[in-house]
Amino acid sequence: MSSDLWSFSLTLYARPGVEQACLQMQAAGVSVCLLLCAAWLGQRGIACDEQRLEKLRGVAQAWDVDVVQPLRALRVQWKVAAEQDAELHLLREQVKALELEAERNLLLRLERSSRDWPHGVATDLAIWLEGVTADAAHLHRDALHQLRVAVTGT
Repeated sequence: MSSDLWSFSLTLYARPGVEQACLQMQAAGVSVCLLLCAAWLGQRGIACDEQRLEKLRGVAQAWDVDVVQPLRALRVQWKVAAEQDAELHLLREQVKALELEAERNLLLRLERSSRDWPHGVATDLAIWLEGVTADAAHLHRDALHQLRVAVTGT
């Protein structure tokens, strides 16, 4: 897989079952960007600990709440009306592109935050995934399993 988080995320998200697993976790309140970052860190062999999880949560929280979620809410709010209104449909597509750009920016921020962490020293993929899903992990074990399989191929 790709070495940078954005490319890794695009590749992983395109794999069978990953989009649905991510959307399930998102519906449970999990940041998909944080989830993809966790998969990337686990795949790179970066050790997971509470301090690192807290650092990433801190990076993701404000951006997700202040930027990504409002764009997503607007896009979702306009979905039905945009089916009947060509101009609104065009605006909705622009909001969708802006939402994707905001997620790409968040992934870049997460990557920068973990840049200096040594890789190749641990096999903590499951720990990373469970760490960033915290309260939702027990509700969506199948989704987490799907992500682990997509990352590791096993």
